[in-house]
Parts: sequence; C-alpha cells; structure tokens
Amino acid sequence: MLPIADSFEHEYQGCEIRYGRGRADELGAALGDRGLDDALVVCGSNVGANDDLMDPIREGLGHRLAGVFDETTPGKRVETAYDLLDRRTAVGADVLVAVGGGSSLDIARQATWLDADGRDLDELRSDAEAAPGTLGPLAPDGEPSVPFVVIPTTFAGADLSTGGSLEVFSAEHSPTGQPLSVSGGNAMPILDVADPTLFETTPQAALAGSAMNGFNKGIETPYAADATPVSDATAVHGLRLLNGALPHVAGDRPASAAATDRAVVGILLVQLGRKISVIHAFGHGFARRYDVQQGTIHAIVAPHVLAYLFDEVDASRRALAAGLGIETEGRSDDAVAEDIVDAVATVQDSLPLPSRLRDLSPVEETDFPAIAEFIADDWSMDRAPEGLDASPETIEGVLRAAW
Repeated sequence: MLPIADSFEHEYQGCEIRYGRGRADELGAALGDRGLDDALVVCGSNVGANDDLMDPIREGLGHRLAGVFDETTPGKRVETAYDLLDRRTAVGADVLVAVGGGSSLDIARQATWLDADGRDLDELRSDAEAAPGTLGPLAPDGEPSVPFVVIPTTFAGADLSTGGSLEVFSAEHSPTGQPLSVSGGNAMPILDVADPTLFETTPQAALAGSAMNGFNKGIETPYAADATPVSDATAVHGLRLLNGALPHVAGDRPASAAATDRAVVGILLVQLGRKISVIHAFGHGFARRYDVQQGTIHAIVAPHVLAYLFDEVDASRRALAAGLGIETEGRSDDAVAEDIVDAVATVQDSLPLPSRLRDLSPVEETDFPAIAEFIADDWSMDRAPEGLDASPETIEGVLRAAW
C-alpha cells in the first residue's frame, strides 16, 4: 500500500492546498495572514444544518465568521449567485468560504466573476435572449473581485477547477429549448482546505454521487490529446489511491479513516494538471438535455466510453493499467483494455448508483440522437485521444450500450 503523509501543503496555480485531519482549525489564522477579516460561508441547506461539519468551520474561523449563506442548490442558478452577492454586501464580507460539493464551490467561484461583470439579472437575461447560445463569458476583460476559499466535502473534484457555469435559463424557459448558462474566466481559490474529518460528516449518498465524477478526472487525463508526463504522473498516482479507497468510503465495503485519507489525497492528485475529455463530454451532453447529476451519468457511461475508446485507439491503456493495479507485462493490448474496463466497472458497481441509463427517470432513448450531437460538439471533445473519430452516430452507439 502506497504511504501518504499525515499532512502537507502544496502551491498550485496560486492556491495553497492544506491537507490533513483537523486543518479546519487553521482557517482564521490563514485568513488573517492574508489580511482578510470577514468571511461569508457559502453552502447548501443540508451542509448548513450539519453541525458535525459546520462546528469545526465556525470554530476555525472564530471572530472572522461574518455569516452563513446556506442557499446553494445543485441547479447552480444565477439567481442564487446574485443572492449571495447581496448577502456578502449586507454582512460586509471580504472573502467567501465555500463548503461542500461542486454546487457550492462553483456558485462561490462564479459569483466573484458575476460581481466583476457588473450586469444585473435583467441585463444578463436580456443579453441571453438577444443571442441565445452565444452568451459570452462574465467580465471578459476583468478579474474576479472577491477572494474565495474552498473546503470540499465530496469527491467531485471541483475545488481546484476554474469552471462551473451558472444557469441563466432552464430548458423550460430558454429561447432555445436547452438550458442557457454563463461563466467567467479562470479563477482559483486562494486556499483549499482538504480535511478528511469533514468528508466523514458527509452522507454516503452524497459521496457516492460525486465519486465517479472525481475518479474519471484521473481516468481521462492520461488519454487526453494534450497529456504530459507530469499530468500522467499525478493522475496515475491519484488513481492508485482512489481505486482502492472509493469502494470503502463511498461504496459497499467497510469504511475506515485510512481509506478516507487516501481518497481525499487521491482526489487532490487527479485535479493537478487534469485534462477533461470524452467522459466529461458525455456528462455535459446529458446536462444540456436534462436536470441530472453529473456523477451519476459518469458512473453509468464510463465503462462503455472506455470500451469504445479502446476499440478505436490506444487511449493510454498501459498508463491507466498502472493506476488501476493491472498487470501488463507480456499481455496483449486487448487483454489490458478489457481489465481496465472491468476495474472501472468494479468501482462503479460498488457505489449505490443506477447502472443503466434506463434507470434514470428523465432520460428517454428517443433523445439519444440529439444528445449524441451535443456530445460530439462539446468542448471537452477537443481533448479526445489522437486518432479518434467520434461521430454522433458512433456516440449514439455508446449511449445505446449504456441504455
């Protein structure tokens, strides 16, 4: 078993990562070192009501806690971000502290861009209606206006992301019949507190729903067209940790503190230099049609997407095999590929999630041609493995295999 440190610090693209049990205690001091005095905590209602999680954060912030905004939702609505900015003004906060999963972390991140952009809700919607499908980025010539801290408690891997769009129009109210979203440019948190004790307060259902989203960041990076030896190294090492740990902390195997520690370090590693690619394009394609959780889509389609990739291209199968503990010496490429698909399916099967697309109530098989078009056109496909010709027709075949 690969050893991991009890605690460590690492600088990544302007963000200080602090890993270790109990490191939420350092929040107030860390903000003070940066000249920040008033923190507004950003979270969802379930997280806000979870005292086992929130008490260490409140205690860590101490007198620097200015308030709690516990209104984020998985929908990541732009109205929520505007409400957050109103609350920030009301309490006089000079820093946002986002706690929980990808929804809260993305809302806080994009709210800083929304504030810099300066348009109000009516102006943003008017612009979206005037040019549906081409709504530009927030504050294209500006910078985020408010620093933010992230405290992840799920395995979505959203803490070191610069993405996370806000929905301006739902599909029901959109002029295009599809959700219309907006986001800003690159904005990294100033601090990422990765405290395994906080992950242990998260219900298993939430951990399971996020697990394959994060896991697939490690799967995708080695086969991405712009992968490098450095991105391969962090992805493969992260996969080694996640492959053994996720079934224990988010799945059907006995949990332990050691497994949680390894999962948290693994999810940090797969985010360093990550390369979003084909599996995420499938998730994005469904998000353009339905209100579905990305992690659930990722869990269902990942083995089928990998099987398709391996039929078409090499897809860095031997690097992935190293991350998943699969023997390669003296074995054929086809045998290695088959074991990789089985290993990913084993992690998927351990999680309390649907295993087929037919099990998701909003999903209709008749929508597959349109979803396949969305996937083929998704920006993530720009990183597809070299030599892959991912036509809508072949993508639709993968969807039917996952049905």
